[in-house]
Amino acid sequence: MPDSTSHENATRLLLEQTATVLDPAGRKVDVLKENPAMVLAENLACSLAEVYNLAMNHGIWPYRYIRNRDTLDLDEQLRLSGARVAVIGAGGLGGCIVLLLARLGVGHITIVDPDVFDETNLNRQALSTVVNIGRHKASAAMAAVAEINPAVEIRPLVRPLNHVTVRGILKGMNVAVDALDSIRDRMILQEAAQKNEIPMVHGSIAGFVGQVMTILPGDPGLKNIYGEKVHRKKSAPRSAESILGVPAPTPRLIAAIQAMEVVKLLLNRGRTFRNRMMCVDLEFGFFNEVSLETPGSPES
Repeated sequence: MPDSTSHENATRLLLEQTATVLDPAGRKVDVLKENPAMVLAENLACSLAEVYNLAMNHGIWPYRYIRNRDTLDLDEQLRLSGARVAVIGAGGLGGCIVLLLARLGVGHITIVDPDVFDETNLNRQALSTVVNIGRHKASAAMAAVAEINPAVEIRPLVRPLNHVTVRGILKGMNVAVDALDSIRDRMILQEAAQKNEIPMVHGSIAGFVGQVMTILPGDPGLKNIYGEKVHRKKSAPRSAESILGVPAPTPRLIAAIQAMEVVKLLLNRGRTFRNRMMCVDLEFGFFNEVSLETPGSPES
C-alpha cells in the first residue's frame, strides 16, 4: 500500500466492500468480490494483488478463491500469493501449468519460451488458438493470465534457455518448472536450479506416456535417468516427443501433476515425487512409481 494511505483507512474501505455469502456447503463466509476489489485497488492506488492480500490478512476470502477454502487455508493462500515460480516452456506442458498456477493464485510467474505458435500446436497446447498463430507463446501466456486472474503478475521472457540466459531467469524464484522438450535444456535447467538452491519440477511427455519428478538441491535428479554428460554432446538425440507426437490428454494430466508438485513445495505439505518418478501410460491405464533412490539419498 502507498505510504500516503493509512492502514486504518484502507481497512475501513475494505470492510465497506466486504460481503457475507454462503459457501457451497451453506456456511457463512466474508468475501471480497472481483469488481469491488478492483474499485478498491483504484481508490487506494495499489494493485489488485495488494488488495487481496489485505483482505486475506483480515480473514476475508477473495471470492474467486472460495472453492479453495478448507483445502487451502487463508495462510496458505497468502503464501501462494507471495510465491515466485519460473515455468520454462509455454507449450503443451507449460501453457497448462501457467493457467493452473494462475487459477490457484500463485502471485508471480515467469514464463520463458522463444517460440511462436504454429498450426501443429493446436492439437494440444492450452494457449494455442487460431488467432494466436504466429504470436510468441510467452506473450500469449501473459494475455491469458490477465483475463483469468489479474492479481497474478506474469513476466514473459521471449528468449532461449542456455547457460547464460538461465542465470537471470531463476534469480529470486522459489521453484523452477521443467516444461521443456529437450534433454539438453532440462539438464541446463537442473544445473541452474541447483546453483540457485531451488527445487525443480521435471515433466516429460510423448504419445500417451508421461513422467514427473521433483528434484531438490543436491539431488542427482535427471542424471539418474539420462546420465552425466548428455547435455554436453555436440548433437542431441531426437526427443521421444518429436517421434511419437503428443495428443491433447497427455500434457493436461502431466501438467496437473506438475502444478500439484509446485503447490506442495510452496506450502511444504504432502509428499512430493522426490527421488522417485511418476510414470503414466494413459493408453493402457498404468500409473507406476519408479524409485530413483541411491544409498544415502534423502527421504522424500
